[in-house]
Amino acid sequence: MPNRLTTIATRTGDDGTTGLGDGRRVPKDAPRIAALGAVDELNSHLGVLRAEALPSGVDADLVIIQHDLFDLGGELSIPGHTLLAPVRLAWLDERLAHYNGELAPLAEFILPGGTRAAALAHVARTAARRAERDIVALAHAETVGDLPRQYLNRLSDLLFVTARVLNRAAGTPDVLWQRRRT
Repeated sequence: MPNRLTTIATRTGDDGTTGLGDGRRVPKDAPRIAALGAVDELNSHLGVLRAEALPSGVDADLVIIQHDLFDLGGELSIPGHTLLAPVRLAWLDERLAHYNGELAPLAEFILPGGTRAAALAHVARTAARRAERDIVALAHAETVGDLPRQYLNRLSDLLFVTARVLNRAAGTPDVLWQRRRT
């Protein structure tokens, strides 16, 4: 990436456009920018989650994911460019298997909640789903590889499992959905 930002208040976006990594300017409401913004928002939610006291393994995984999301954002900012490698999807699958192996099987749906950290993981999960939807929408208008969508789909699963891991680590039960309430 030859051009790095040295000035943040450039004023170049005052006209409602933003620059892509390849130098082109596009409207700020373009599908590519929506997808890029959703990935950036997801990364920010992970930053908030990481501000909590987390088990060291979970925090280490979230750092790696934040770097992956930055790569994914870079990929989205340069149409046709690939930064996210297939090994990253395999890594998410491995982490899912690892954490799922520590948890009891689900008997009921889980509501977002329990500990604050688990609730924040659920917020990040929903942001991952939105980013995934935005990439699907982008793929209707432009060519987008399969890996970004697959990565976000798998990441949302991992964040759901992470919320359960965080509740278990804190000794707090998951909040189970109750079919019949009075």
